[in-house]
Amino acid sequence: MVEIGKKAPEFCLLDHKGKEVCLRDFAGKWIVLYFYPKDNTSG
Repeated sequence: MVEIGKKAPEFCLLDHKGKEVCLRDFAGKWIVLYFYPKDNTSG
């Protein structure tokens, strides 16, 4: 489980064009990660 203040684990996702984008692609840059809560939850 990811905790506040801890480094995010390495991961890759597809962008809106189908291109793979990985967290390592942003090394040395400031980014904001938002994890969408599961549908129909109070989160």
